[in-house]
Amino acid sequence: MTIERSCLAVILAAGDSTRMKSSMSKVLHPVAGRPMIAHVMAAVAATGIADVALVVGRDADNVAKAASVDGLSVEPFLQTERLGTGHAVLAAKAAIARGYDDILVAYGDVPLITEGPLLAARAALAEGADIVVIGFHTARPAGYGRLLVEDGELTAIREEKDATDEERKVTWCNSGLMAINGRKAIDLLSRIGNSNAKGEFYLTDLVEIARSLGGRTVAVDAPEEELTGCNNRAELAVIETLWQQRRRHQLMLSGVSMIAPETVYLAYDTVIGQDALIEPNVVFGPGVTIDSGAVIHAFCHIEGAHVSTGATVGPFARLRPGADLAEGSKVGNFCEIKNAEIGVGAKVNHLTYIGDAFIGAGTNIGAGTITCNYDGVNKYVTRIGANAFIGSNSSLVAPVSIGDDAMVASGSVITSDVPAEALALGRARQEIKPGRAVVIRQRNLAIKAAKKAGK
Repeated sequence: MTIERSCLAVILAAGDSTRMKSSMSKVLHPVAGRPMIAHVMAAVAATGIADVALVVGRDADNVAKAASVDGLSVEPFLQTERLGTGHAVLAAKAAIARGYDDILVAYGDVPLITEGPLLAARAALAEGADIVVIGFHTARPAGYGRLLVEDGELTAIREEKDATDEERKVTWCNSGLMAINGRKAIDLLSRIGNSNAKGEFYLTDLVEIARSLGGRTVAVDAPEEELTGCNNRAELAVIETLWQQRRRHQLMLSGVSMIAPETVYLAYDTVIGQDALIEPNVVFGPGVTIDSGAVIHAFCHIEGAHVSTGATVGPFARLRPGADLAEGSKVGNFCEIKNAEIGVGAKVNHLTYIGDAFIGAGTNIGAGTITCNYDGVNKYVTRIGANAFIGSNSSLVAPVSIGDDAMVASGSVITSDVPAEALALGRARQEIKPGRAVVIRQRNLAIKAAKKAGK
């Protein structure tokens, strides 16, 4: 949907964070690896809105940074006192006064919101409403303000403590999200009083104010799940669960197979192609792309990595940032790959660490091999050509290069470059001393007996 009207989104991110029991602002807590405020901003950006007035309080600089989503121009406004939602919106008065057609008010702690309800609210403004409230239907309305509607118009938002028994039966509830006629916004907001028991300025009073001035007020519906707010760690866990369920469902409908989807954890930007298979107990951190037809076996942790078509990972493998697996490659059990390219058809099968490396096509890396890439201060690169064979339990001390079709004997420590098609052996010569094992064993038994006698 495209709405040809200018719009300012006012995002309130200065709410009370005390129940989170945290040293940082509530809206900075992550959902799917991304601050919850960034999820809200992404939904705003998806509507085509470009301008955002961000009302911040605690941890203001970090909140503003987290809210900087591509496609948005974000202007922060500091709210030094918390005197209600109406007061919070007016903290951005300078931005509102610039004369937008629409003013959209949302909150930084509702990270499940999508662009759908926001667009619906703006569409209602375009049809002539002065105030549009986003509501939701719920089987558990207790504690919420009820939306009272007559003949298609919203007549009031009734707080539960003020509602009659009949009004409490209403299951359409107020989410707090709202859209306001931008040409009337300053006048309407300035009329909000604080004569209530708490002495606060309530945004919900705009419904009564607009109607008293002859304006039209309506409500639009949104899924209850999308309007789930967060006030403590328990609610944060619920939101994480809901987000994961939604994204898994989307991926499976797009052609991704998950054997036990409830055990797969995705990041906000995880991309998985059609016909990929994800086995149980896999965790994706940010920055992962899994191409079509790849297989991720059970118990893998993947972050900042790319897995190409036909590649397989795991079980029990870890791909760290910069891992790039080419088509048909394999990273097996108990392997860790960091900042390394694994070539077409190359195999890193088991018990191996490959870091800061380039592995050529068709190369086989034996079990227990490690690239020694760090000297305690600096990182160095290992380069292995195509169709090389690295024997088990080898240590490749970077910087080092191993040529195409070269071989490294098992148990070698390689400190110098190996030419193409050469065999490298970097291990001590084996010696055999007949009968020496008996002498060593007797000595060790004597030491053990002496220790016992001394007790």
